[in-house]
Amino acid sequence: MDIGPILSTLRRHKTAAALIVLEIALTCAIVCNALFLIGNRIERMATPSGLAENELVHLRVSNTQRVDNVDALTLQDLATLRGLPGVKGAAVLNQVPFGDNSSDTGINLMPDQPSPTITAAFYVSGETAVATLGLRVLEGRDFLAEEFRPQSALEHDPNAQVPVVMLDRATATRLFPGRTAVGQAIYLFGTTPSRVVGVVEHLSPPQPLNPGGDYVVMLPVRPSYNQGSYMLRVDSAQRPQVLRAAAAALGQLDSRRIVTDQALFDEMRSKYYQQDRWMTALLVAVCLALLVVTAFGIVGLASFWVQQRTRMIGVRRALGASRGQILRYFQTENFLLTGIGIVIGMVGAYGINHWLMTQYELPRLPGLYLPAGALALWLLGQLAVLGPARRAAALPPVVVMRLS
Repeated sequence: MDIGPILSTLRRHKTAAALIVLEIALTCAIVCNALFLIGNRIERMATPSGLAENELVHLRVSNTQRVDNVDALTLQDLATLRGLPGVKGAAVLNQVPFGDNSSDTGINLMPDQPSPTITAAFYVSGETAVATLGLRVLEGRDFLAEEFRPQSALEHDPNAQVPVVMLDRATATRLFPGRTAVGQAIYLFGTTPSRVVGVVEHLSPPQPLNPGGDYVVMLPVRPSYNQGSYMLRVDSAQRPQVLRAAAAALGQLDSRRIVTDQALFDEMRSKYYQQDRWMTALLVAVCLALLVVTAFGIVGLASFWVQQRTRMIGVRRALGASRGQILRYFQTENFLLTGIGIVIGMVGAYGINHWLMTQYELPRLPGLYLPAGALALWLLGQLAVLGPARRAAALPPVVVMRLS
């Protein structure tokens, strides 16, 4: 189709054309970045934890009075919890994924480094923690029973060291790229090395949303209940019942304590990502609102131009223009306006993304989102203009000339 008449007509309606181009550009810039943010949020909410999430429950216990024999009571708690019907395993840890705290430490590859090679979250985990959490050992082995020590003993020994540790695969790859981490030495709390005895496939840090929170190390140190949390692995269908029974059993062991926190593990994950879900829903609503407003803008402008051009339509029909040609005229006109708006919007999309990168440390907008956004807006424009264009094409020449 010859676009000369279309461009001539648009030059006579500069203000209306500029407004619709600006609206499309703004929609393109915002929607491309919003879709990127939505995808980013969905991706991180779906990041696996490495744990048997649908089989885990969590309990935290606190003292109401001073208790001196916490180590013995912790062992008694674990024995009681493991004896409950439906419980496959129980372990005590200083922190858990998607919890409300995170303890980190620097990891060095050489003694007396001026700065750590990486900073990692450290899990102080008691016996059977690997099996209880459902972690998969890729290299090496799990901790041996004789390698575990109570945390209280380490706290009272200024020269205490942790001779062996386990890493997750991401941490092992970062520290020892291209070679196995098993058997390698790392330095955690001084100049005495700790030897890596095993690598698990993945273990989420306690706060995976925190910047740099990608690395973890596990220590064979059993915390007492007042310094950590109990994790139980149970049959998935029995989790609510076992959680109630576990809380009741801990209360019966010592009335000086109360269960301050209890939850299914997938509930903890859901709560942790609650803000991300709200933000995703808000961004989806913004995208839909912008697309609807843009569509109505295109429909309104096309309807207005159909009314303004009734004489032109009648002349073209009288000269032999078919309905299809009239329809294509308005669709081509909309395609041009949308295309100009999209080009401007792509520049704006990169500008917004650059600002988000500098202000909120977000990653660069992938180029894939721009053609996807352009295609969506072109389709939206063609669908929005279709109704007014069909009405214009359906008017008989005689009626159009009489109306004009």
